Amino acid sequence: MFTTLPNLRLTVRVHAQRGFTLIEVMIVVAIVAILAAIAIPSYRDYILRGRLVDATNGLSTLRADMERYFQDNRKYTAANGFTPPCVAPGRTVGDFAITCTSLTDVDYTLTATGTGTTNGFAFTLTQQDTRSTTLTGPAASWGTTGSPCWLLKRGQTC
Repeated sequence: MFTTLPNLRLTVRVHAQRGFTLIEVMIVVAIVAILAAIAIPSYRDYILRGRLVDATNGLSTLRADMERYFQDNRKYTAANGFTPPCVAPGRTVGDFAITCTSLTDVDYTLTATGTGTTNGFAFTLTQQDTRSTTLTGPAASWGTTGSPCWLLKRGQTC
């Protein structure tokens, strides 16, 4: 026989969920890992492209200096006690060292060689405005050289 008690209340307590389950955390970690795998290499290329501009700007500036020197002296080599602008040692622009790799009375070749993060990149410029890029080491994955242009973006073709 069952007896009912009129004053008896049954209370059920429901606890709110606190925190995350392991599967939820693992899903978030996987999503962050996928985004990082895509974003980090793209960001590195973006930063490197910004540094490559230092070489082209430096070469263009030195070319203008060389042409002014030629207008004054009628040759690119030393004349009347003046030395050409590209002979100055230690010329650097950003991560690039700029030098004269060839210098005669009637022509010159300027080269910007990368150091540090731009190691493996070398840009050249001649008095005839012939441009070229040489890629070595890890920089070789940026593209195919041999075309008369400066490669400033991964996969670029001239």
